[in-house]
This record gives sequence, structure tokens and C-alpha cells, in this order.
Amino acid sequence: MRISQDSSFILRWVSLLFIAAAIVVTMIALTTYSRERGSYPPGLTISEIPVGGLDPQTASQRLLQAYNTPVEIQYAGAIIQLDPAIAGFQIDTEAMLAAADLQRTGSSFWGGFWDFLWNREGITKDVPLKYSISEDRLRTYLKQEIASRYDVAAIPASAEPGQITFSTGINGQELDIERAIVLIDDALQSPTRRTVALTFKRTDPGRPPLKNLEILIKLIIDQTPFDGVVGVYLQDLQTGDELRIGYDQNRDIPVDPDIAFTASSTMKIPILISTFKNFGPDLNETTRNLLTEMLTRSDNDASDALLKNLDEARGPLVVTDLMKTLGLTNTFMAGFFYNGAPLLQKFDTSSNQRIDVFTDPDIYNQTTPSEVGSLLVDMYQCAQNGGGGLVAAFPDKMNQAVCQQMIEYLKRDLLGSLIQAGLPEGTQIAHKHGWISGPSGVIQNFSDAAIIYTPGGNYVLTIYVYHPIQAVFDPLNGMFARISKVVYTYYNLPK
Repeated sequence: MRISQDSSFILRWVSLLFIAAAIVVTMIALTTYSRERGSYPPGLTISEIPVGGLDPQTASQRLLQAYNTPVEIQYAGAIIQLDPAIAGFQIDTEAMLAAADLQRTGSSFWGGFWDFLWNREGITKDVPLKYSISEDRLRTYLKQEIASRYDVAAIPASAEPGQITFSTGINGQELDIERAIVLIDDALQSPTRRTVALTFKRTDPGRPPLKNLEILIKLIIDQTPFDGVVGVYLQDLQTGDELRIGYDQNRDIPVDPDIAFTASSTMKIPILISTFKNFGPDLNETTRNLLTEMLTRSDNDASDALLKNLDEARGPLVVTDLMKTLGLTNTFMAGFFYNGAPLLQKFDTSSNQRIDVFTDPDIYNQTTPSEVGSLLVDMYQCAQNGGGGLVAAFPDKMNQAVCQQMIEYLKRDLLGSLIQAGLPEGTQIAHKHGWISGPSGVIQNFSDAAIIYTPGGNYVLTIYVYHPIQAVFDPLNGMFARISKVVYTYYNLPK
């Protein structure tokens, strides 16, 4: 069948019309697609903030508005608005918008146009937040503006006026700054979760100053029916802090604490050290038995036997020489313990030549509370970590194991009175007590020198007393115990 020329003409024009219409529709679609391609695709988010359909400038403004909003800080009942700029917080809008642009223009133009024509939406992913923050600026702000205003200082225990006890300390509250930095950083990164409750740490009230303990010790001495001379030495074995007390009750005045006292059986501590220095660490059975007798029964015959082992004639002077090597110039032995023993040498020391206080110290053996205390400190340090004066003076003879052995011997003194009487049952104490009678036959001196181990801290405590007529046991034993108890309490105050 033949198509007429008129029909062919019409078909050509209809075809041209359809082509023209298609071109027009395509141009319209291209224009619409180009306009939409200048905005972000639907469903796109930047750090959880919807930016689909927005142009880059509008999206940038929305981001800045969200992340420049202050963060609400809650602490100690206060609400504080933190401007992100204070922490040096800045979002990197350029980097985030550039990442978003990759999703907007990631496909080829014609590939994207084809998806547009078929109404196929592209897959979008959340653009992560890019930001910077100054932890140093935030830390400074937290310290100066929050911690300094809202922290609560702990109140340490204190001596109760007129009583031999301490008031209970009160815990404090301290901002956990490092944790706060993490929490605030997290809040600054979120456009919606911008409230943060800061955490705090309880602070230990700690111990009151040693001066408070000194007040209580002097009060105990004042309340004791005793008008003689008292010397007390205390050293904190954690910090090295010292307390020295010298008191002349007869004149009711404090005196320089380095008072010369009769050492009596506390001199057996230097004998113990001298024995190990000369014969240790592996002592023979005889020597071990003598040490046990000397320290458990305070046996003077055993002490003399140990001194003769050092030197048959001048054993006490060997002990004295060792004390001098350690720098203890007021501690000496000038003869054996047995009655009628000859005086081997006369010793004048800075302590026994004083005229401001009188204790009539025995010319055969003397010490001061601080010197025998220092000797115990050296022994403790050696036993704990192999340090201290004993190791420094005798590095080839003294070591941690040797000092631990010596302390074990001192733990065998189980008198149960004086310093030990003021300690809770089961408290570890390594000590040596002593007393001695004067020419009249009555006791004029009491002493006790101890290393005390407690949950709240270890310490050395030495107490010496002298009375020119008679040192009565019961009131003085009570005074020793009360001093010991208040020192133990000081180190173990409730937290």
C-alpha cells in the first residue's frame, strides 16, 4: 500500500513535534535537575543535623546555630551555661560541607540526571562531625570557674578543747576534672544532648596537724599526777614528720626535747644491732638464745654475754662506737650491766651537760628519746626497702633481711604495759621497754621505744620519764598508755 505525499508530510511534522516536545521536556528536566543539584540531596545529614534540600550556605548556618548553643553544666546544685568558645570548641564547617558535596555531586552529571528522570534517590550517609577543642582551656575553666566556686573543702579532725580526743573530720567534695572534660567533650559533639551532670570525688579530711597531737600529749602529761621530766619523740614513717616534746613537770615548763635520760633496757636495741653487725646474718644458736633472753625477759646476764662476745673487756664501748658511726653522739654504754661493773669511760655529751633540766642520767648508759627513735627509724627503713642510715653506715653487714630479723626479735617484747597498753589488741609493735632503780632502790626511770604498725600508718614512738625520788608505776603506766592511745587514734581517725 502506498502512503500519499500528504500523509508522509504530516507524519514528518508530527515526528518533529514530538522531538521538539521531548527536547522541551528534557530542557525543563535538566533545568530542574541542575537547580536541585545545587542543593544537598534529600535525607542527607551532617552530624545528625538534616541538611537535605539546603544549599551549602544555609546548611553552614544551621550547623553553626546548633553547635554554638551553650552546654548546660550541672554541678553541686548549680546550673552553669558553658559557651563552646570558652573550651576552644570549633566545628570545621568547610571540611564537613566538602564531604557533603561529595554526596551531592558524587555521580556523573548524566548518571545523576538519569536517576533523577526515573525518580531514583541516591544513597546518603551521615557526614561525621569534624571539630577541634582545647582541653587545656577547658581544664583551666573547670578549675578556676567551677571547682574553685563549688568544691567543698574537707574539714580535718581537730583536738577537742579540754578533752583527750579528736573531733570527727568531714569529707570534702572535689570536681573530677578529667572526667568532666570527657563528659563536656561528648556534650559539645552532640547537637541535641547538650546537658551534662559533672561527677565529683570525695576527699579525705586527713589528719590534723601534728601540733594538735602535741597539744593532746601535753594535756595527758599535765593530767598525770607526776612532777618529773618527760621526753617524747614521734616520727611518721610515711612522711618523716617529727614531733619532739620535752617537759619538766616540776617547773611546769617545756624544755628543749633532746634531754639525756638513763637508757636502762632500751640500750638493748643498740646491743641487738651491734650483735647483727658483727656476727650476722647467720647467728649461731647460742647467740640467738641470748638475744631471745635479752629481749623477751630483758635479762641483763644475757645482755652482758652478748657484750662480751663483741669484746671481752670493752664490749659496751664497741656498742658506743657503733652509735657514734651512726651520728648518735648522746647514746652510749660505759660499762656492763652487772652490779659492780667498772666504768670503762666517762662520756660528756651535749645532752648530759645541760643545766636547764636535770634527770640524773646513769653514767653507764644514756640516750635521748630522739636518738633511740632515730635508731628505730633506720631499722624500719632498712627492713622495708633496704635503705636508711644502718645500710649507709654498714653496707656490707646490714640489709633488708638482717633488719627484718632484728625487728622480729623486738616483736618478742610482750610486756603488755606502757606503750603497748594503749594499743588495740593485735596491733603489731616492735619495741623495748626499760626501767631502773636509783641508789635508794626505788624506780626513778621508765622508758619505752617502739615501732608501731597500724592500718592508718606506721610510726616510731619513744617515751622516757624521770623522777628524782620515785617514779610510781601505775600513774606513769597510765600516762604511757594514754599517750600511745591518742597517737594511735591520730593515725587511725575515721574517714
